[in-house]
Amino acid sequence: MSSDKSSGIEKIHRPEIKHVIAVGSGKGGVGKSSVTALLAVSACREGFKVGILDADITGPSIPKMFGLKTISGNKGFAPVETSLGIKIMSLNLLLPSEDDPVIWRGPLIGGTIKQFWTEIDWGELDYLFIDLPPGTADAPLTVMQIIPLDGLVIVSSPQDLAVMVVKKALKMAGAMNIPVLGLVENMSYLICPSCQEKLEIFGPSKAKEVTTLTGVPLIDILPLDKKLAEYCDNGTIEQYDTELFKKIHA
Repeated sequence: MSSDKSSGIEKIHRPEIKHVIAVGSGKGGVGKSSVTALLAVSACREGFKVGILDADITGPSIPKMFGLKTISGNKGFAPVETSLGIKIMSLNLLLPSEDDPVIWRGPLIGGTIKQFWTEIDWGELDYLFIDLPPGTADAPLTVMQIIPLDGLVIVSSPQDLAVMVVKKALKMAGAMNIPVLGLVENMSYLICPSCQEKLEIFGPSKAKEVTTLTGVPLIDILPLDKKLAEYCDNGTIEQYDTELFKKIHA
C-alpha cells in the first residue's frame, strides 16, 4: 500500500487492485446499486476477478441483491464471496440485523469507507466497483479524495430532475480530476408485456441530449425490467443476463 498527494489530494494505493471504478448517481432512486451489481456480474463472467465496495453506508442494498446475509462474527477484515466469486464488503454484512439503521454523522461514515479501502483483505482483483451513495457530500468526496479511481460511471433516469443532478455529479468529478467513463440511463422505457409497445414511463429519453451537452460517452440505455427487479429482490442478480461491462470499452 502506498500514497501520494498529487494535486493536494492524498491517494492511498492498493497495488493488488488493478482498476477501481466508482458508480454514482447524483440522486437516489435511479438504480445506481443495480447498475453497480450488473457491471460486477458482467465483468466476472468475462473472467475477471471482481469486488464491490459498498460505500452507501446508510442505505446499503448490494448484499440483498446477491443474497448475502449478516455474517455473525465477521470482524470486517475479509469480504464475503458470492456464488460467482465476487468479493463484497458492505456495512450491512457487519450489523446484527440487515434492517438495523445506521445513524451516523459524516466523519464516521467517511472513516468507515476509508477502512473498507485500506483494511479489508481484498486479495488480487482486476476490478473493484464502488457503489457510491447519492449526492456530492461527504461519502462520495471521501472516495474521490483517497481512492485512485480509474473512472466514474454516472447513472441517470429520463426525468429532468435526474438530468439536472447528473450535471452536478459531472461537475464534482471534474473538480476532483476524476475521469467520467460514461452515462447509463436506467429505467428509460418499459416494453408492454401484452402489446410489446415501448412505453416511456418517465418521459422521453434524455441520454443523447446529456451526452451531447457534456461530451460524456453513452454506455447504455436500460429499460424497466420486472425480471431484474425480481432477481434483485430474491438475491439472485448473478443469474440476470447482462453484458453491461463490455459496453464501457466499446
